[in-house]
Amino acid sequence: MVTVASLLTGLRQGVVVFFKELGPDNIFLYKTSGDPSQDSRIPKERQRRALKPEYVDFLKRWCVSVDDVGLELLLPAAVDGKPITARVPGYESDTIGVTGRSPNMQDISPRDFATGRFFTSEEDHRSAHAAVIGASVAEALFPDGHGTGRTLMMDGAEYTVIGVYAKAKGGFFGENGMDNAIDIPLQTARSRYPQIDRFMITAKARTGQRDEAYQEVEGAMRRIRRLATATPDDFAISTPDQIIQQFDRITGLIGLVAIAISGLGLLVGGIGVMNIMLVSVTERTREIGVRKAVGARKRDIIGQFLVEAMTLTGAGGVLGILISILITMLVGALVPSLPSSVPSWALITGFTVSVAVGVFFGVWPAVKAARLDPVDALRYE
Repeated sequence: MVTVASLLTGLRQGVVVFFKELGPDNIFLYKTSGDPSQDSRIPKERQRRALKPEYVDFLKRWCVSVDDVGLELLLPAAVDGKPITARVPGYESDTIGVTGRSPNMQDISPRDFATGRFFTSEEDHRSAHAAVIGASVAEALFPDGHGTGRTLMMDGAEYTVIGVYAKAKGGFFGENGMDNAIDIPLQTARSRYPQIDRFMITAKARTGQRDEAYQEVEGAMRRIRRLATATPDDFAISTPDQIIQQFDRITGLIGLVAIAISGLGLLVGGIGVMNIMLVSVTERTREIGVRKAVGARKRDIIGQFLVEAMTLTGAGGVLGILISILITMLVGALVPSLPSSVPSWALITGFTVSVAVGVFFGVWPAVKAARLDPVDALRYE
C-alpha cells in the first residue's frame, strides 16, 4: 500500500504541475472528450461537428468574464497516410506533435523559453514558416544545443526555428508531451493543411471569475451550435481542476483495488498472529498461573499479551514500510519517467493498521490467557 500510494502521489504531483502550466484560469473547448491529440474512442463523439475558428470572435464578444480566447489547430501524427516527421541533415524525429497556434496563445498559456521567442501576429498574418520547438525535439535535432536560427524540414516544407521551449514541468509518468511539440503559426498550419479541422479553443477567464466564465462560455457555445434546452452538449468543455478530479477518480479506483488486495493479506497475517499467540498462551500456561498466583489481575494478563501482539505486528509493519520505501526508490531508479513520492500519511497509516491488526487478532488469545484458572495453570506440564 505504501508503494502504491507513493507512486500515485508522485504521478498526481506531475499531473497537477502539468495543468498548472497550461493555465489554472483556462477553459478548454474541443469536439470530443479525452485527449484532444487522440481520436475519441466513443463513436458518437467522433460524429460531432468540429469547432470553427469563427467561434473565437463570438466568445470574445459575448463572454464578459473572459479575458482572451486563443485557437489551436491540432495536426494528426499522419496526414493523408503519411507520417509527419522533422529532420535536419543527419538527424530525424518522428515523435513530434505539430500544432498551429494563434499568436495570443503565449499570453493565454505562457511557456518559458530556453532560447528565442514566440511568433508574432505579423508572422502569423503572412503565414510565415517559423517554428518553436520543444526541449526534446531540440535535443534530437540539434544535439549541439544551438537550434534557434537554424532550419528544419517538416512534411516537405522548410521552417526556421525562432525559439526553443525550456524543459516543461510535470506531465504523465514523468513525460510531458509539450517537450515533443513543434508549434507553428495558426495561419501557416491552416494554409498548409486546409483539410484538417481539429480546432481547439482556449478561453482565459478574468482573475477570480473562472466559474462565471465557464457558465458564459458553455452557454455561448450552445447558442452558436443552436442546441435545444434539453439537448446535451455536442462539444467537450473542461478546466484543469475538472481534469485533475477525473484523474483522482481513476487513481481512487486503483487505490481501492490495492486496499482490497492488502486487506486479504492482512486477514491471512492476522489469523497467523492469532494462532501464534494461542500457541504462546498454551506454552506459557505455567507462567500465567504463577503470575496470577502472586496477584496479577485479568487486565494485567490481557495487557501483557496485547502488547506482545502489537509489538509483533508493529515490527512487521516497520519492516514492511522499509521494504516498500526501498521498492519505491528502486522503481524510481529503474524507471525515471515514473515519478514517486512517499507521503507521510501512508507511512503513518501503514504502521497504525499493522498495530491495529495485532490488537484485533490478539484480543481472543489474551482473553483466553486471562481466563485460565491459576490452580489448573500451575498443574499444567
